[in-house]
Formats: sequence, structure tokens, C-alpha cells
Amino acid sequence: MSKAPLTWDEYFMLQAMMASTRSKDPSTKVGSVIVDQKNHQISMGYNGFVAGIDESQLPWSKDLNEGLVNTKYAYVVHAEANAILHAPASLEGARCYVTLFPCNECAKLMASKGIKEVIYLSDKHLNRDHNVAAKKIFDLTGIEYRQFEISEGLLNKIDDHLKKLISDL
Repeated sequence: MSKAPLTWDEYFMLQAMMASTRSKDPSTKVGSVIVDQKNHQISMGYNGFVAGIDESQLPWSKDLNEGLVNTKYAYVVHAEANAILHAPASLEGARCYVTLFPCNECAKLMASKGIKEVIYLSDKHLNRDHNVAAKKIFDLTGIEYRQFEISEGLLNKIDDHLKKLISDL
């Protein structure tokens, strides 16, 4: 087992991954963590329906042929937007760790709030318009973005650590 602590990128991406587990979305679970320049967590979020709404009255369908109002897209708040909405402090100069590359709507919010870097896990919508537009927004506003690579060492480190924690019970 490696004795080296997690890097900040590893630590915060793991937190974003944990946040994603709170999502009830059956197809895409996304988590986000926002941190300041001193590596202090400011906020976190995950994708889900509007807070306080009766979720049993809303669809999880992704089929836009059913009309927007009959799909999740009309009602889900993205992880990044939730993290921004619940931030108790300024996000100026912050970094955002997110499990899925942000859409253009979230990119607009990030740029408006002064987030300076986005670290993402997956870019599965690479060539879709909302992804291309998000990258254009980031490029025009000077927001840096980069993909986080999970190393086998990280997975082994987490596995070893969890086994040790459980064995100590």
C-alpha cells in the first residue's frame, strides 16, 4: 500500500464521485465539488429534480420525442448548477471538479461566477452542440479545463484504505 496521501485532484474528484451517488437519475449520475485557491471545499452538488418538488410527479424519460415536458430535461438541475446555487461564499478563482464535462448552461454559470478551472472525469458528450458550446465559453472566458485520469494506483490506494478501515472495526 502506498503511504503517499491523495493528491488534491484525487481527493476532490473522489468527493465529486461520492456526491454523484446521491443522484436518483437512473441513467446519468453526476457530482460536482467546488474548491477555493487554498483547497478548501466551498460547495458540492449532484444532478436531481428541483429541491422540494414531489418527484413522483416527474418523469425520468430521456426520449425527447415525448416532448420536453415529458422528460427529465425539463426538471433536473445539473450538479454544477446545484453546487453554484448552494455556495455560501464567492466562487471567484475557484476550481470545479465534476464527473461529467459541463453543458453550455452550466458553463455560462461557471463563467459568470468567476470559476477559473474545470477538472472533469468523463467527456462522453464530446461532439454534441452543448459540449462544443461549453468549451467555446470556457475558451473565450479563459477558464482552463482538463480531464482527470484515474490511475490504477489510486484505485489500489482506495481499496487498501477501505479494507484497512473495515478490518479495524
